[in-house]
Amino acid sequence: MTTTAAGYLLVLMVGLAVLPSASVALVVTRSATHGFPHGAAVASGIVIGDLIFVTLAVLGLSALAETGGGFMLSVFRYLGGSYLIWLGLGLLRSRRALRMPPPEPSPASLLTSFAAGLALTLGDLKALLFYASLFPSIVDLDRLTAGDVGLIALITTVAVGGVKLTYAHGARKMITHLRPEGIHPRIKTAVGVTLMATGVLVIIRM
Repeated sequence: MTTTAAGYLLVLMVGLAVLPSASVALVVTRSATHGFPHGAAVASGIVIGDLIFVTLAVLGLSALAETGGGFMLSVFRYLGGSYLIWLGLGLLRSRRALRMPPPEPSPASLLTSFAAGLALTLGDLKALLFYASLFPSIVDLDRLTAGDVGLIALITTVAVGGVKLTYAHGARKMITHLRPEGIHPRIKTAVGVTLMATGVLVIIRM
C-alpha cells in the first residue's frame, strides 16, 4: 500500500467515524451515564468488530484473486463500486435524526459495555460489504502483503478508536449535539463525495 493510499484511507475512515451513527450514540450514552471507562469499553468493542470485518474483507478478496476468480472479482468490484456511490448519495441526501439509546439507571460492567459495542458492530453486516467494496481501490489484491493487512488494521484502530474515544471523552457536552444538522455540513458533504469518487475509482480500475 502506498503512503498516499494509506493517508486516503485514514482520512475517509475518520470522516465516516465522525458522522452520527448508532455506534456514536452508544458510546456517548454509556460514557455520559456510566463514565468514560464505559465509553472507552464500547469503543474497544466497536474497533474489534471493525477489525474482524476488515480481516474477513481483505483476506476474502485476496483469496478470490489468488484462486483465479478474475471474472467474479471484476463483478464484485463493479457491484462494490456501485454500492459506494449509493452510500455517498445516501449520505448527501440523509436528513435522519440520530436516536439516542435510553439511559440505563442500573450499574453496568465494563465487559457489558465492551460486548455492547462488539455486538452492535457485528450485527451490521453492511460494514463488511463496505470494507470489501472499499479495499479494491486502496490495495492491489494480487500483491497483498502481510504488511498491507497490518497497516489497514492499524489505520482502522487509530481512525475508529480515536474518534470514538473523543466522543466518549466529551460525551456530556456532545449528547445534545449529535443530530445530523449538528455536524458541519461540509464534513458530511466531503465524506459523501469521497465515497462516490471511491466507487467510481473502484469501477474504472476493473
